[in-house]
Amino acid sequence: MNWLSQIFAIVSFSLRSIPQRLGSSITAAIGIAGVVLVLTGVLAIAEGIKKTLTATGAPDIAVVLRSGSDSEMNSGLSREETRLIADSQGIARNDHGPLASAELFVIVDLNKRSTDTPANVPLRGVGAASFDVRGNIEMVEGRRFESGKNEVIVGAGAARAFGGTEVGKSIKIGQNTWQIVGIFTAGGGIAESEIWTDAAVLQPAYNRGDTFQSVYAKLNSSGSFNQFKDALTTNPQLNTLVKPLSEFYADQSTQVTEFITTIGVFISVLMACGALFGALNTMYGAVSSRTREISTLRALGFGTLPVIISVLAESVVLALIGGVIGAGVAWFAFDGFQASTLNWATFSQITFAFAVTPKLLVQAIVWSAVLGLLGGLFPAIRAARLPIATALRDS
Repeated sequence: MNWLSQIFAIVSFSLRSIPQRLGSSITAAIGIAGVVLVLTGVLAIAEGIKKTLTATGAPDIAVVLRSGSDSEMNSGLSREETRLIADSQGIARNDHGPLASAELFVIVDLNKRSTDTPANVPLRGVGAASFDVRGNIEMVEGRRFESGKNEVIVGAGAARAFGGTEVGKSIKIGQNTWQIVGIFTAGGGIAESEIWTDAAVLQPAYNRGDTFQSVYAKLNSSGSFNQFKDALTTNPQLNTLVKPLSEFYADQSTQVTEFITTIGVFISVLMACGALFGALNTMYGAVSSRTREISTLRALGFGTLPVIISVLAESVVLALIGGVIGAGVAWFAFDGFQASTLNWATFSQITFAFAVTPKLLVQAIVWSAVLGLLGGLFPAIRAARLPIATALRDS
């Protein structure tokens, strides 16, 4: 009998005997399922945040801040500077002029629906061209705000997360009362975490004079960015920082996603150690209970390699069963789950949905297989080194 035939025969026999060790096998599989569930769930948070910020960054949109700024919070642009930016080469135009929106960004307090505690919510003052610049803003309830009025529209994520944001209600911020006239979506992007109003109304409400913090510009195409950037950086009247919107939000997401990923991996490694010991215990028990079988197979001429592979195969199969269960539970429980967290760049809340992506599911399955291999390695070596005569006599 050649090696392949031996491996097939002994692995098949080993897998068919799993029901005889059902209790310990289920325990090992559940332990690994728990590891996969936690790892996938935590990484789904980072993927969800990344997905939200990525959905915002269309390749043909650029954002302009004051040079040296790392977010809109510490940027400042005069009206004259925003006009020079809007008139620069590379910006797309429609019948109303250049597609550039000079905007303000302030933080207001609203209570979370889940905890009824205050949270920082971004209130954005936008220009007339803002809807055409983004191109993905859709009103799902109510209407857009009217220029010159204390009216706001609320992103769908903010409407879900914060109380008192229903259409028809009013919110009092500082000395001003704002009428909520609509709910909008933005293709799942970060704008859905914001509240929008007319920048011209927001300026006096927050004593911003005639200044803005950023300019969002739609370019002729994604290839026009360098032309647009060169036009701004070579203009001696401007001192600006220009980035593609995708890069701007990718920079903002890096810290928080890396932090969440690190925490998730750390917790999962701790849990994996426990699951690994569970798998080791299960496989050592399996080897111990099959001492007579393994010794008999060895006496019949089966090699050590097929024995090792059979133990490893049983361990990996149990781990994969646990991995599939954990990944499946994570997908059903977490995918699309709505939550909010702090955007460290602006210290405001960002609403997002957990994203259990196919990539995460594949990683989870691979992770469980690795745990299975490690859990079965030492028991497999022990099985292969059993002295045949002694094992047959003792068993």
